[in-house]
Amino acid sequence: MNSMKIRTGFGYDVHQLQPGLPFWLGGIEVPHTHGALGHSDADVLIHVICDALLGAANLRDIGFHFPDTDPQYKGIDSKRLLKEVVRLLTERGYTISNIDSTVCLEAPKVNPHIAEMQRVLAEVMGIDADDISIKATTTEKLGFVGRREGVAAYASVLITK
Repeated sequence: MNSMKIRTGFGYDVHQLQPGLPFWLGGIEVPHTHGALGHSDADVLIHVICDALLGAANLRDIGFHFPDTDPQYKGIDSKRLLKEVVRLLTERGYTISNIDSTVCLEAPKVNPHIAEMQRVLAEVMGIDADDISIKATTTEKLGFVGRREGVAAYASVLITK
């Protein structure tokens, strides 16, 4: 019996914000006074999408595939990591159906950049921009996000085989 396999995956990530760093989000540089700190370019949105996709395919997580102890990933463009994750899924016969994500951030405003992020991510993953939902919210000034100390993101994905 040859039936379609449908799997979901979930990703969560946090990065500290620090003054003077470039702020990469969803594959684009967003103008801001602070940027995310991390071993790679610290693109929290791409990282949660990678984790959700890897989880859906039961392929561990981003840290397993791209350890922050490996110097080859220092400062790397997270779009390269995402491209590799998609390759791993494709190799195993999976297709990405859709992605739903949320970025938690007090500033800067994410909404003006969503269409461009969707376009860039769709190109990297070889899927339709319409299959990538990106939402943004604040935490009403509560917690580390509310104090503007960090950025958090969540992603849920559906893949099929």
